[in-house]
Amino acid sequence: MAFDGLLEGNSDQWAFGTDFDDPLAGLDVALPAALDPLEHARFCLGLADDALILSQRLAEWCSRAPDLEDDVALANLALDLLGQARLLLGRAALVDPAVVPVLPAGSPVPAEDALAFFRDAAAFRNVQLVELPNGDFAHVIVRLLMFSVARLELFQQLLSSADPVLAAVAARGVKELAYQRDWAGRWFVTLARGTSESRRRVLAALAGLWVHQAELAEAYGLSGGAVLERVFLAGGVAQPDSVVRVGGRGRDGMHTEALSLLLAEMQVVARAHPMGRW
Repeated sequence: MAFDGLLEGNSDQWAFGTDFDDPLAGLDVALPAALDPLEHARFCLGLADDALILSQRLAEWCSRAPDLEDDVALANLALDLLGQARLLLGRAALVDPAVVPVLPAGSPVPAEDALAFFRDAAAFRNVQLVELPNGDFAHVIVRLLMFSVARLELFQQLLSSADPVLAAVAARGVKELAYQRDWAGRWFVTLARGTSESRRRVLAALAGLWVHQAELAEAYGLSGGAVLERVFLAGGVAQPDSVVRVGGRGRDGMHTEALSLLLAEMQVVARAHPMGRW
């Protein structure tokens, strides 16, 4: 029967009913000697945390999108990012086991789950853009556009990474991120060229979020400026002036209060049952 696989006991089954094709199957997971384990783990952790936290924010939009099709789209975007986070957290843990929180002896929690659910806010390395509380739909679109443009550009470069695992994650991620960028870009233009109210909301979201563009560009080593410029032009929106980054960086563990509140909700069940099997 089609559902027989749900009861199979195998190491590929991450959660009940979610058996999946492993994009890392057959890869040599040894870290190339040219890469520094500590630096590489930190790099993977930053990318993982960006995806994990934005996935959580997108999941909060479940049942709140303008229509059913976009509600499903947002859920799928969240799942894509969650998948990236899981692979990258696993890679960080394998490269540098010291990053994994210590759990009670005998805990069945895998390393990637320990990193997701048993770190405090100061140990997270995501950029501050992704942790900000959700606003209206225009806010979701502008944030996703900024994020996906930068992340896609970086993942395209990571296709040739010396780390075969990271290259495999990037190969899977570029397809997902291209869809995210295009979906957000279409909605940006639609809202910017729509009613006076939808345009007002897009401009307000852009003004509020653009202050985080400098940190995003610094974290990803890229600006994605040309792509954003084309989207802004299509929407009849002037690209905001560059903003000098001030304050601490998320990559250094400096976060807003919003992250602590998000983690308190996201982690509560796992922390209450550190010996649980899911």
